[in-house]
Amino acid sequence: MTEFIGFLAAILTTVSFVPQAVQILRTRETGGISLVMYILFTVGIVAWLVYGVMIASLPVILANIVTLALAGVILTLKARAVMTARRSARQPIVQGATAATSAPIA
Repeated sequence: MTEFIGFLAAILTTVSFVPQAVQILRTRETGGISLVMYILFTVGIVAWLVYGVMIASLPVILANIVTLALAGVILTLKARAVMTARRSARQPIVQGATAATSAPIA
């Protein structure tokens, strides 16, 4: 019964994450999520995965492998978006253009 509850919890928490991950993967829009939150979240998943391995809990291991894969992709997309935005913000304004016409679109 204990393993069943563990698998049920693992399935529910992992599946609850999937719609957000699919939407971000489909749209590539990460503006609504925090980079710091996703870094902390991903590190937390790694910690849960290590813990699952240490206690040999299959539900914890499997759930966190799947969640880590999804979170890793989203974290990568978010980090790229932040780096691209920072690079764009540092580009000099073209001579003769105004800030309003040369600013990157967010």
